[in-house]
Amino acid sequence: MLENNEQSAVARHYGGVDILSGILAALEQMGKDPARITPRDLAVVDEFHIRGREATIELAGRAQPRPGERVLDAGCGIGGSARFLAAEHSCLSTGIDLTAEYVVAAKALAQLVHLEDVAFCRGSALALPFAQGAFDLVWTEHAQMNIADKPRLYAELARVLRPGGRLAFHDVFAGSGEALYPVPWADEAAISFVPRPEEARAALERSGLRIAQWEDTTRRSIDWFAAAAKRAGASGPSGPSGPPPLALHLVMGPNAKLKVSNLVRNLAEGRLAVVQAVAVKA
Repeated sequence: MLENNEQSAVARHYGGVDILSGILAALEQMGKDPARITPRDLAVVDEFHIRGREATIELAGRAQPRPGERVLDAGCGIGGSARFLAAEHSCLSTGIDLTAEYVVAAKALAQLVHLEDVAFCRGSALALPFAQGAFDLVWTEHAQMNIADKPRLYAELARVLRPGGRLAFHDVFAGSGEALYPVPWADEAAISFVPRPEEARAALERSGLRIAQWEDTTRRSIDWFAAAAKRAGASGPSGPSGPPPLALHLVMGPNAKLKVSNLVRNLAEGRLAVVQAVAVKA
C-alpha cells in the first residue's frame, strides 16, 4: 500500500540513528549528574519543533491543560512535550510515534527524569490504538507535515477525543511557491505534506472539530530564528568541535545546519507558514 510505503519512508527519515546514546553521551560530556537530570536539562533537544520549549509553553497557554487530564501527544518524537505536560501541568500523558528509535529514547528519558508514569508507544496517528473518547486533549507539534491523508488524520484524532475535548497543534503549512529541501521533517518533497491553511481548516471542521483559536505565528518564528543566530554569533565560532554537545543535530543528523537554513529561508520567503491552533470536538 502507498500508505505503508509513506510510513516506511518517514520512519527511515527519522530513524537509523541511536538517538538515546547520543543524548546520554552529550549529557555526560556536559558533566551532568545522571541522577539529577530534569526535563529542563533536556529541553534544547527534547523540543524538536520551531521555537522549542517557548512554543510548547505558548501552545499550553492556548489549550489550558488541567491536572489529571488525559493527554495524547500524537507524533511525540522523543517525548519532550508529553513530559512537559506531565511535569508542568500534572497531566496523564501518553505519547505515540511512528519511529521506533524515538519511542525507545522517549521511554528511557522519562525514566531518567523520574516521570515513569508518562507512557509511550509506537504506532501511526492514522490508526491510533486507543478507544473512542479516551482523551481530554490531543496535542501535536510538527507531526502532521509527514502525513498525506489529512482528513483521515483529523478524523482519527477527533475519534479519540471525548465530547468537548480539545485538539491543540503547532504545525507548518504551505505558503506561496515551492518549499526548498531538505528541511527538518523531510529530505525531499516526497514525504512532506504541508497543506494550505484553508484546506486544513476545512478538513478539521468536516471531522467534527470546531476551530476555537487559530494564529499564524510565522513572524514570531522568523524572529526566534534570528535571535538564535544572533546569540550563536555573539558566543563566537564553534570551531573544530562543532555544535554544543546537546543540540538538535542529535535528532536531525549531520545536515542539520542545512535543514534549518532552508527552513528559515522558506519562512522568510513565504514558501511555508507556521500556525498554532485549538479545535474543540462537538
